[in-house]
Amino acid sequence: MFFLATDTSGKNGIVALARADERATPSEVTIIETVPLAGGTFSAQLVPQIAALLAKHNLSKADLAAFIVVSGPGSFTGLRVGLAAIKALAEVLRKPIVPISLLEATALAAHKLGKIAAALDAGRGDVYFGSYEIAANSTHVLQEQLFSKPEFLSAARELTLATPDLALVTAASEANLDVLTVEPAGAAAIARLGWNKLKSGHTASPEQLEANYMRRSDAELFMKKSS
Repeated sequence: MFFLATDTSGKNGIVALARADERATPSEVTIIETVPLAGGTFSAQLVPQIAALLAKHNLSKADLAAFIVVSGPGSFTGLRVGLAAIKALAEVLRKPIVPISLLEATALAAHKLGKIAAALDAGRGDVYFGSYEIAANSTHVLQEQLFSKPEFLSAARELTLATPDLALVTAASEANLDVLTVEPAGAAAIARLGWNKLKSGHTASPEQLEANYMRRSDAELFMKKSS
């Protein structure tokens, strides 16, 4: 079966066409093609790029079995635009959506079992932090939260930490943490994690799909200060 994997959580994004047999393991998922999306223009690019990608491989939207989408954490605008497009397509096509945490994909990139933490630079001196209990065929979310750097370093103690951000690697190393440098979660990691969740029935309807921003928007912060 064919499915799409999208990520619009960062400055730049991706949309990928993937394929897997019904009994395939995550490692057997094939990425047919990945198309980059330039930041700042997701709203104009995403749907046309999906249409072009399917046409290039002689497929229609009806050939898609599911949509795997990064639901956060990350950019307010990027996530809002990306999730809105996937919601619309899934609703029209009556296909399931599989929301993916970028932090969970980062933790899985450590390729270790047990209690694993993941960290991503959130800007403004903050850190997106998640901790997970990873077993051979499942992952249990222990915590996902926005921390200051001191809070993140404290939360990561006694855990193996995975991060693609070199500044966080340096900070963790200086704090004597067990830290691994991993590659940023790309199309393959997102698609494989999503496929595993799809097979386990961890899906969302368009009405249920929500972005996991992990921080308030500038507008919300301004309103709070003004009240």
